[in-house]
Amino acid sequence: MSKSGDIAIETKAKLTFPGGVHPAEHKCLTENITITPGPKPKQIQILLSQHIGAPCNALVAKRDSVEAGQVVGQSEAFVSAPVHSPFAGKVKDIALASHPVLGRTTAVIIDVVDDPTKPVIELPDIESQGFGSNFDPSGYNKDEIYSLVSDAGVVGMGGAGFPTRVKMEANPKMPLETMILNACECEPYITCDYRMMLEWTDKIIAGVKLIAEASGCKEVFIGIEDNKPHAIKLFEDVLKKSEHCGYIKVAPVKTKYPQGGEKQLIRSILKKDVPKGGIPPMIGVLVCNVATAVAIADAVVNKVPLTHRVVTVSGGGINNPGNFDCAIGTPVGDLLDFCGGLKDDAVKVIMGGPMMGFSIADMTMPLTKTSGAITVLTEKEIGRAKYRRKQTACIRCGRCLDVCPVNLNPTKIAHAVKHNMLDLAKEYEMASCIECGCCSYTCPANVELTGYIKTGKILDARQKKLMPQ
Repeated sequence: MSKSGDIAIETKAKLTFPGGVHPAEHKCLTENITITPGPKPKQIQILLSQHIGAPCNALVAKRDSVEAGQVVGQSEAFVSAPVHSPFAGKVKDIALASHPVLGRTTAVIIDVVDDPTKPVIELPDIESQGFGSNFDPSGYNKDEIYSLVSDAGVVGMGGAGFPTRVKMEANPKMPLETMILNACECEPYITCDYRMMLEWTDKIIAGVKLIAEASGCKEVFIGIEDNKPHAIKLFEDVLKKSEHCGYIKVAPVKTKYPQGGEKQLIRSILKKDVPKGGIPPMIGVLVCNVATAVAIADAVVNKVPLTHRVVTVSGGGINNPGNFDCAIGTPVGDLLDFCGGLKDDAVKVIMGGPMMGFSIADMTMPLTKTSGAITVLTEKEIGRAKYRRKQTACIRCGRCLDVCPVNLNPTKIAHAVKHNMLDLAKEYEMASCIECGCCSYTCPANVELTGYIKTGKILDARQKKLMPQ
């Protein structure tokens, strides 16, 4: 039994997957801090590539005026999602800006208008938004949900940003039967989803119902790690009192990283494996993140686009950690200043969490739809003591094989990449690596195995671009 305040529930969850690690959680820094509004920057950068699929084309030009919620970028491609301005302002430029993954990509740069007659998109209180415990999704037909979600630019906000309309639209070749709400949030430090679960419970459940209605899923599991007893009990209590929720069940899963990986979560809850190189719909499963469910509820019920998202700012290197509802396009530096700035011993700023995030040096880099956290670490936190900096020879201990959640041999892939043998790396199924970082975390020789594999994927992609068609 686990006791947390007045919560006492069984938390020895049996649902899990092979492999994985148990890094220190460090969630105590922000897990009890409520969501508050983030800064209103003087300038925002709306990246035109914030999702998997075709990047958007700018729909505005230099010196154009824009309104809050206006579409500023769009693509005609099916696998894409429009981007919107969260504030009223004037377009300063259409130019390259820093991107956490792509390095540089085109952005619409907007000078924000500080004018009370140009309002920010603001929603009413949760209680008055129509997200009661008895919310009935049948008032919306499938095509209406598809259209509203697409127009709002909703993408998967917990991972690579796959356009949600494409993900949940019915496909006769791959009919969807089961939906899993990914409420694990297994990476250290990050608590944005957890706070949404506690504060916006009804909105999340409404989003889940709308997804199930649009996708045709007949059963829904809410996967929550067993280190979140308050959230587990809250969802169970709300579902018991709600109508139209008989097909939704809470599924406590074992606390382990990367439990929030969609293939790992499917294995844990359904005991099914997604085919290598395949996607969950191939086995009739749809996985959706907590923040995405919130965005869907806002898009369909409130008719507002995805312009803001909750971001956790945490780590020992930030003065005032917290969870903030931030405008997409806000420069990282503005958010860090809003949190009191960096401490003197801060040495690394990460877009995301410490396991899968990207270290950044350019503080003008803007938040995107998938930016769930900014983690600021000290030298002590990242273990940059002398003995950790030194890389030694691989001793073939096999620890990386034991913890790999995809059952790969990370050492063989990394050595192949290191010696520029990309064909061999691909034979070892380099493409199947989910880049979770478990192998690097557990390696006693301090070999940055995940880094080699990421590099191998980049080199392979470049080779493909250079190959004649």
